[in-house]
Amino acid sequence: MLGWFGWGGDHKNYSPGELRDLMREHKKSVVVIDVRENNEWVGGHIPGAVHAPLSRFAAAIADIPKDKKLVFYCATGMRSRTALSYAKRLGLEAEGHLGGGLSEWRRHDFPVKR
Repeated sequence: MLGWFGWGGDHKNYSPGELRDLMREHKKSVVVIDVRENNEWVGGHIPGAVHAPLSRFAAAIADIPKDKKLVFYCATGMRSRTALSYAKRLGLEAEGHLGGGLSEWRRHDFPVKR
């Protein structure tokens, strides 16, 4: 059961700086996915991220390109690990998640789009 929630497995925990660099250097091959709910998304999100709320994840992820590496984030890192695990079970190229989530991103004063 723990594997379903992403508590283990082979994935990368990106720091905010690592994710920012990945987005700059590999923007055509990586999709950053925000799994927070709508009210959280409108309050601010990482520029360039795609919105796929965890509560509607299966439907929302259907439109994500299958040939891209996926990196997930949420508010603190808990839901993004769940999404990562679920995406792997669906056979997607789930690369990792932003450790500490958007809270950590903001702590580093990285840009947030509203």
